[in-house]
Amino acid sequence: MRILVAAPEISPFAKTSEVANVVAALASALARLGHDVRLVMPRYQHLSSSGLHIESITDSLSVPMDGRRDLATIDRTETPTGLPVYLVGSARYLGERMALLHVPDAEPFVFFDRAVLEMLSSGVLEWLPDIIHCHDWQTSLIPNLMRTIYAESDALRPVASVLTVHRLSHQGIFGYRVLEAAGIKEYGFIHYAGMADLDELVDLLGRGIYYSDAVTTVSPTYAQEIQTPTFGEQLDPLLRDRQDLLFGIRNGIDIESYDPSRDSWITTPYDATCLHRRADNKQALQRRMGLAVEPDQPLLAMVSRLADIKGVDLLLEVAPWLVEHLGAQIMVLGTGEQPYHDRLTRLQGRFPRQIAVRFTFDERLQHQVFAGSDMLLKPSRIEPCGLGQMIALRYGSVPVVRAVGGLADTVCDYAPGDPNANGFVFGPADPIALYTAIVRASALYRHRDLWAALQSRGMRQDHSWNRPAQQYEDVMGFAVERHRQQTSL
Repeated sequence: MRILVAAPEISPFAKTSEVANVVAALASALARLGHDVRLVMPRYQHLSSSGLHIESITDSLSVPMDGRRDLATIDRTETPTGLPVYLVGSARYLGERMALLHVPDAEPFVFFDRAVLEMLSSGVLEWLPDIIHCHDWQTSLIPNLMRTIYAESDALRPVASVLTVHRLSHQGIFGYRVLEAAGIKEYGFIHYAGMADLDELVDLLGRGIYYSDAVTTVSPTYAQEIQTPTFGEQLDPLLRDRQDLLFGIRNGIDIESYDPSRDSWITTPYDATCLHRRADNKQALQRRMGLAVEPDQPLLAMVSRLADIKGVDLLLEVAPWLVEHLGAQIMVLGTGEQPYHDRLTRLQGRFPRQIAVRFTFDERLQHQVFAGSDMLLKPSRIEPCGLGQMIALRYGSVPVVRAVGGLADTVCDYAPGDPNANGFVFGPADPIALYTAIVRASALYRHRDLWAALQSRGMRQDHSWNRPAQQYEDVMGFAVERHRQQTSL
């Protein structure tokens, strides 16, 4: 298939979240399966001074926008794996307003979405995809436009669309003005039974879900969860109605970047056959963080955005118990809400040799935390997929997670003799449930042979992109065939 990937962020060019890594890694994995994969994203301001080799395709692409026509530039660069990346620029819409990746209004992305379709329909690339793979609300207008004002385009009529929802809570909700800017006001709001909000608001993600030939999200459990009122963010009626077109595919991790046997950022490389070498990394991490260098004390880590949704409050409630009753050490790495910064700082002051906090997203330190910690904590209230627990498994840091979203799909609760067990799982989002899971993990940690077997099992499991890419391939094939059947009627 010829696949165009449209995304607001793509690593290494622009990154504010795991989405950028996922988009880049999935595109490369699909290319390895033999597909012609190309990517498109906005040309953010920082790219001009990034040292990238960028070639101009055109500086005068005419794009309909808000009742007039504006000019877009189309440039080309490549990913580190050699995939073409098209950069859409505009002095009016994608200039100073796009100095930051996340802007507070819709117009830059409305313009970007229209420019992507004009880029294809104008023939400037001399290439057309079989399918456009859209990511999150910023590109969700593309399926909407394809099914309305571009429905009779000779170039775009045969092209299918699939939308991947990374975080349902990020929907891109705006007023009627967006429809005017996009040129689709004649089509109005979506009148959908049971969902009055779509009659009154422009929910860009909701429109993408409504118009796409297929919808994916980033884990099987999350795909089920978002069809319920608890997790559905008011889109659950629409998602239930389209459940035959909704697929949950877990993310993978880049096993080349995250490989403890070749990681130059950690003190001592190791793999599942020489786990004893891992102790050097724990000792180095304890020294760097100012913790007591105690090989027998379990070192618990949390690498996360510091927010309610990540369950930071649950850890804060039980942290004194973990230190005083279990003799544990705790390492927290991340940034987030100021009240959590304040509480963690006070906790570190209370237990300076047992608790260490770094308010940063230092990638090198992150690798060292995965290699040096004994357990990774992810007590999230919502977790569509999560990459941290899979990276931890690859590095031999045993995950302790809440049974939600992708955490439930990738971590199997420990039970003696279970060949699939690779971590510890708890259910309710409350401190006692988290504490109980850590107590269970700490008890096993004292039995070093059993603990090493659990670590080794997790390290040997396959969390690469190989299987997920094949599943995306199947979904895209389904979407292309479905689109052909519908457009031939």
